[in-house]
Amino acid sequence: MNLPEELKVLEKYFVKQPYPLLGAETIQIFLFREVLDFTVLRTEDTRELNTVITPLSTEIDENVQRVAFLGSKQKAVESRQMERLLRTAANEAKYPIEECYLKDYLCLECPRCALYGGTNASASKTTNANIKHRVAYSTAFSLATFEQIQQVTTFNGISDMTVQTGQTLNERISVKPATIFPSIVTLHSVTWKEFILMMKTILSSHKYGAESRIGGDVRNTVVGITGGWEEFITPLEFTIELNSEEGNNFSTDNVIKILNKYKPLLANQKNAVILLTEQVEKILKFISEFAINKEFLTEAYDDVRAYRSIQENSKPKKK
Repeated sequence: MNLPEELKVLEKYFVKQPYPLLGAETIQIFLFREVLDFTVLRTEDTRELNTVITPLSTEIDENVQRVAFLGSKQKAVESRQMERLLRTAANEAKYPIEECYLKDYLCLECPRCALYGGTNASASKTTNANIKHRVAYSTAFSLATFEQIQQVTTFNGISDMTVQTGQTLNERISVKPATIFPSIVTLHSVTWKEFILMMKTILSSHKYGAESRIGGDVRNTVVGITGGWEEFITPLEFTIELNSEEGNNFSTDNVIKILNKYKPLLANQKNAVILLTEQVEKILKFISEFAINKEFLTEAYDDVRAYRSIQENSKPKKK
């Protein structure tokens, strides 16, 4: 398959195939994670929301408490979503693949393992080599303060016999709907096929948090894409810039304005590109309409097999 016309604006930042030694090619996907239901963003050993103190904005010298959406929580959901996406697409295309699931049986032979990484401890049968990750997540911080977005809900048990509530069982501390978390997913040395898989994964992931069976609905909206030899900004910088006095402007045009502010700080400016609004929209339309068929799956899995072959070869081949 040839590189689609819609993705040629990022051609310089794609690799021809995955390779154990990573280059500097970096693509960053900027998105707003908008909470659409009560969502519990906490660690496993406490019922309190994860919070952190950060500056309010670049223009106001004030610290505020924000809710933190840990990168590990974002990654866990999206890694599993990609596994489901690949399995369903393979079933639809009647393309045979090996079982792969977290955390006890990673096949180390699929695009998900090649992107998110995996260790020999789970399912490797033919090699001792591990796979390093090429997808990076960082903590995302709420635009609004902790005081504005947290809510405590108590819940009771109801007797089937008397249909009456008894003693309060517990309380649930969650993030309110309509909360926005500016977030960034960073891709290192990926192919254009892997970029498509990552975009589809991000856009189709909708359940996050510790209690997603009864809430946790989130809408991911991509608002910017960059290519370069390094990362442009971090999620904390992204959030603080959006909180500036010039207005909470969530448009792609404003995101581009923020990225242009940070571009002069890059070490490799001439090798960096910020996609225009119409280019981002064109890519999003292409991603939503692109069908993962047997030809695409065959080439994507063949890329991973080639990657593993290089790992097993005592004399690595040139990229």
